[in-house]
Amino acid sequence: MKTTIATIALCFGFIYANAQHLKEAEVPANVKDGFAKKYPGSKVKVWEKEGADFEAEFDLNKVESSAVFGANGTFKELEQEIKSTELPKTAVDYCTKTFVGYKLSEAAKITDATGKVMFEAEMTKGKEHFDVIFDDKGNFVKKSEPTTAKD
Repeated sequence: MKTTIATIALCFGFIYANAQHLKEAEVPANVKDGFAKKYPGSKVKVWEKEGADFEAEFDLNKVESSAVFGANGTFKELEQEIKSTELPKTAVDYCTKTFVGYKLSEAAKITDATGKVMFEAEMTKGKEHFDVIFDDKGNFVKKSEPTTAKD
């Protein structure tokens, strides 16, 4: 179980670092159809290519969201922005104790195609930032490498 979570978190970090913006015309019809079926009536603001997958950034019920689809149009995961107060208490406590001097600047809830939930906390200090991934109970899974560039 922990290996699976760590693998997923590692993939998030790798995908995030290798995302490429796309024009809608560059997105395969299968992917656009998959998005339209999963989120009818929603409009994609930005498409990105992440390795072999495609990510659609959009608003879902007025919440900043992104959904990842395989090249065949299969839904893989949904990431939604949440308030940092919505993170599990154990995750917030971990960040406070482990990353002294850093601020918890953003938080997200990640739900995969099977309904499995994970959480992401973005920690910042000046221009430096990194993400910390937690399981559904708020247990630490992985920390990304710090970066000074903000996407």
